[in-house]
Formats: sequence, C-alpha cells, structure tokens
Amino acid sequence: MPKFSKSTQEVKVPTKEKVNMILSACGKITSLKAKIIMETGLRPIELFGLLTKDIDLEQKIIYPNTAKHGNPRKIKISLELADLIHQYIQKYNRQFNEPLFRGTPIFLGRDFRTIRNLLAKKLNDPSIKNVRLYDLRHYFATMDYHKFQDIKRTQYLMGHKHSSTTDIYTHLLDYGEESEFICKTANNIREATVLIEQGFQYVTEMEGIKIFKKRK
Repeated sequence: MPKFSKSTQEVKVPTKEKVNMILSACGKITSLKAKIIMETGLRPIELFGLLTKDIDLEQKIIYPNTAKHGNPRKIKISLELADLIHQYIQKYNRQFNEPLFRGTPIFLGRDFRTIRNLLAKKLNDPSIKNVRLYDLRHYFATMDYHKFQDIKRTQYLMGHKHSSTTDIYTHLLDYGEESEFICKTANNIREATVLIEQGFQYVTEMEGIKIFKKRK
C-alpha cells in the first residue's frame, strides 16, 4: 500500500503592527484569546484545553495541557495579560475546574478570519489577509528566540519534543538594526549571576573576564 507524507506548511511570521491592527478590530473576548496565543505561543487547541485552575494569576504563569504529544511546560505571562484574564474570569464567573473559554479552535479561527478580512477590505490592505491565527504562535516563537538566542528555551516554551522543529524559528526574520547588543563584563560569580538575572547571555571569556550580551 503506498505511503503518503504530510506536506509541511510554510511558517509565516506576521509583523507586530499588523497583528495589533487585527486585535484592535476584534471584540474583547476574541482579542483576549488571540493575545494569549501571541504572548504564550499556545496552540489554539491548547488554548481551549485550559481550565481556570491552569492559570496562576498571582505568579502570572500558565500551565497548558500540551497537545501533539509535546512536552509539558509552564509559561510566564505579563501583568497586563494576567489582569485581562482576571477580569474575564470575574465577569463570566469561571469556576476553578471549568474551561477558561467556551467554543472550539475552529470557531475562533473563523471569527479571526472574518475580522481580519473585513479589516483588510476597510484599509484596502490585502496583505492583512495573509495573517492566520496560528501565525500568532509563530510570532511568539520567533520573538522569543530573537530576544534570548536560546533554542532550548524556545523549544521548551513551544512544547516541541525535538529541537529540529524549533530550528525553523532561528532564521525567519531579518532584524537589521534591531540586532544590536548591549555588552557587559563580569569579574566574579556574583556579578555574572546579576547579569544573567537581567537577561544577559554569556558569550566568552577574555583575560579572565567574562563577557555577556543582551539585545537592545
């Protein structure tokens, strides 16, 4: 019997400007769902698998139920997103063991496309129609790798079992001038620890001095 291999869909990364334009046109709930995907890299199916108890608003951490046999993970979220989720839970009285959102990924994708297409027509900008809901996950992965230059970190946050799946995000965008770095040095373990806590990445050691870098 012949075997068929599944074709690989091209990974696209939308610009932040176009994503924000679409989110601004969405209703509050659709916008919240899209913002969670954009900030955490959750798959749409993982978004709808979230229970209220999977979100620690005090620590600002989401514990998704990983799909596609991926690895379990915990993902930090911003204070702004945590506040939006808290307001949503309070307004719609979501209980501890309840799903955070009603509906399905299919319906969310349909709503997203409808709003996106209307916006593209309104602004006479056909390129907006190229932005897919799943591209928000690609946006997260690319931005995380761009910021930290740590493929293992991005692999963990995306829930990928194999680093080869994550490798595609290492060369998707040309950042131009955004690729400039701040460099700092450390003479001892204490200074190095402080720099690492500030998001600096170890580069090399010269004449006994450790050199670190972080993107501007």
